[in-house]
Amino acid sequence: MTDTTLTKMLDIKHPIIMAPMFLVSNVAMVKEAMACGIAGCIPALNYRTLAELRSAIQELKAAKVAGGAFGFNLIVNKSNVKYQEQLQILCEEGCDFIITSLGSPQETIRKAHEVGIKVFCDITDLAYAQKVEAQGADAVIAVNNQAGGHRGEMKPKELISLLNEYCKIPVISAGGVGTKEELDKMLSYGAIGVSVGSPFIASKESNITEEYKQACVDFGAQDIVMTERISGTPCTVINTPYVQKIGTKSPWLERTLNKNKKLKKWVKMLRFYIGMKATEKAAQQATYKTVWVAGPSIEHTKQILPVKDIVEKLIH
Repeated sequence: MTDTTLTKMLDIKHPIIMAPMFLVSNVAMVKEAMACGIAGCIPALNYRTLAELRSAIQELKAAKVAGGAFGFNLIVNKSNVKYQEQLQILCEEGCDFIITSLGSPQETIRKAHEVGIKVFCDITDLAYAQKVEAQGADAVIAVNNQAGGHRGEMKPKELISLLNEYCKIPVISAGGVGTKEELDKMLSYGAIGVSVGSPFIASKESNITEEYKQACVDFGAQDIVMTERISGTPCTVINTPYVQKIGTKSPWLERTLNKNKKLKKWVKMLRFYIGMKATEKAAQQATYKTVWVAGPSIEHTKQILPVKDIVEKLIH
């Protein structure tokens, strides 16, 4: 592949970041990604303890001798009570980059830059992109309406073009990539690289249930729906019979409480906690109450493959 700003920034062969996926991403997946010449990222919240997070960083640093780059995703708002300690460990141990989500990245940018760590910020619109640019972000992760999980509202081309016109920092596109053709399309729109998540869910190295992986094989883009029942913010999931049964809207009481300015923050935090626990259970055991997070790019998932084979599909 042609070198881009992203390949130079992270010293990788291909302009691809394996996106951080809650409860899916792990060290084994990122080690394989790095061996293939791409970057890999893991949510810091995938680790129950700070000691486990530190151990994961050390293992990835040891594996990096073969090339590639690795980073971690930080939830930087009050819903993540571990944020401060997670940031401290990342800065102490070191990594190539941090991706921030759901909050102001100002403190993360300042502390990460002090130790030479790049910071990319999830954004869904121009206003927020300009805010993080002013705070010193190295690049934005432009989350479009084809992304899995918490997605944006704008189409890929529209969002990338808008950001390139009004921002000076580089744009990494997130969403809508499951093939090389789609990757090339994002680069042609002006992105310096792509963040790809859902195609890696059904990988040999992910330690989720076989049922979750097989669902990504059996279902396609038309089976992805938005639900408010995980975090209170619309999130894409596979439209299983259980999802159809419970519906995708927040319960009436929750919607009512969200209208109260004093209670809204606490209701959001409670919904986030309940939703994350439900997602964790679905990822680790198969029950009839299954909520599997995924994006429309599972359309291209036809079998469960090793990470290296999935990367090959994206670059050849």
